[in-house]
Order: sequence, then C-alpha cells, then structure tokens
Amino acid sequence: MTPAITGFDYRRVLVADGVSLNAAVAGSGTPIVLLHGFPQTHLMWRHVAADLAADHTVICPDLRGYGASDKPAETGGATYAKRTMAADIVALARALGHERFALAGHDRGALVAFRAALDHPETITHLAALDVLPTLDMWEAMRGTSAAVGFHLYLMAQPPGLPEQMIAASPDAFFGHFLDIWTNDPRAIPAEVRAAYLDACRDAVPSIVADYRASAGVDVEHDRADRDAGRRLRMPVTVLQQDWGAALGFDAAALWNAWAPDLRHGTVTCGHFMAEEAPAAVAEALRDLLSR
Repeated sequence: MTPAITGFDYRRVLVADGVSLNAAVAGSGTPIVLLHGFPQTHLMWRHVAADLAADHTVICPDLRGYGASDKPAETGGATYAKRTMAADIVALARALGHERFALAGHDRGALVAFRAALDHPETITHLAALDVLPTLDMWEAMRGTSAAVGFHLYLMAQPPGLPEQMIAASPDAFFGHFLDIWTNDPRAIPAEVRAAYLDACRDAVPSIVADYRASAGVDVEHDRADRDAGRRLRMPVTVLQQDWGAALGFDAAALWNAWAPDLRHGTVTCGHFMAEEAPAAVAEALRDLLSR
C-alpha cells in the first residue's frame, strides 16, 4: 500500500485540459500549498504538513509529471515549463476554494513556486524556497568543477531520446543515487517512503526528464525576461538552504535578495531533504513567514 500523510484527505483535481493533480488536504485556516522536489512526491512534506495543519489549511499536491498526478507527454517546451506547472497550482488552489494562498516549495517545487509568485503576485501571499536557486541564477552560478554536482541537470537537458533511455535502463539506481547522496541521515527517509519515491519515479522517467529539460530552455527564457524587466517578488520571502553556496563559489543570499526585497535567508544544518531531516526547523521558518 502506498504511504499517505496521516490525517489528510486525498483528492484528484482537474487543473488543465487533460491534467489532474493528486493532492493531500487537511486543516483549516489560512491556506498554504507545499510543493515537493526531486526525486520525491508530496510525501516529503508529511511531518511539516501535519504540524502546519493544526492551524492552517494545508495542500500537498504531486506536481504534474510526478507521483500520482497526470503525466502528459512532452509536446514542446511549454508542457513542463515552470509557468505551466505554476498555473496548475493556482488552478488547484482555486478549485479548492482559495483565491489567495501562501506557497512553499523544495527543490523543483521551489522553482514552480518562484514562477507562480512572479506570474501571479496577486495570488501568492507568501513564498518559501528550500535549498535551491532560481533557474537562471543556478545555471549562471554553476561553472568549472562545481558543475559536477549537477551532472543530472546536464544529462536531462539533452534533446529527447538519450536521457530517457539511459535513465529508464536503471531507474532505481539513478533516482536512488540522489536519495543516498543528498541526505545526511538515511533514517529520515524510511524504507517504505523510499520505495514509494522509487516506484513513482520509475513510472515517470519521460515527464521528469521533460521537467528538467524545460529548466535548461524555456524556464531560463522566462527568468531572463523578468530579470531584464526588473520584476521582483512582491511578497515576504523566506529561503532556507544548506550552507553550500560558499563552497561552490557564490553567495546564495545575495542572489535571492536580487529577486526578493523582503527576504529572510537562513541555513539549516542537514542534508538536502530538510523537510524530512529537520522538519521542526522548516515548520518554524514557515510559521515565521506566515506571520509576516
């Protein structure tokens, strides 16, 4: 049986033509949507979501192309553009009765959240991004040997065909590699949750690759257009990261501050999967954000 977030109801919500998202929902009060990263599903939020549901409406979807959500075939850069995935989340929240809501994302989910906050500033009240840089800044920051840590970014940026075949040949080894090397505490992802992540990824290789391919193409174009136009995030923003920026030669706080005038940037001593390794710290930071 696939693990679920205890106490949450599961719904399937149509958000675009032919695309429905799987979402876990619980709680009452001001709404916050939590978006997962790679190579995970909404389950990564299980601890933080349960905490926040005590006094907020909490919505945890699987992004399009991931988990139990629909996985439309890539028909061009727009299918998995963060702009498209962000529109999914706005449509999901509206279908559940929320015209305005806070949004937090980890990794890939943070890129979707970032795009939603730029494209829909009247809708997103607060924004949190966990352990990621905006797409344009990420590509500009990665150079020299530091780029080796992101080999998967370059692999999945290749034209359709080769990356899908390579990953599909041994999906558990590929996705499991990141679950292993990006966590400081393996106990944070128990066996049944790890198995659920691998099961979900195994069935989603083409859509996951398409998501990453978009980040090397259309997503960069959208970010650059916004930066050139001087667009900024209007809402309070919290960014939590590992202290890896200095080691890779860039100032993560400065990069984020260029987009977010109202920024609180903090570091968390744990691995990449901080919502699972340090859920209390993440929940506290999100509550602080929501109070601003």
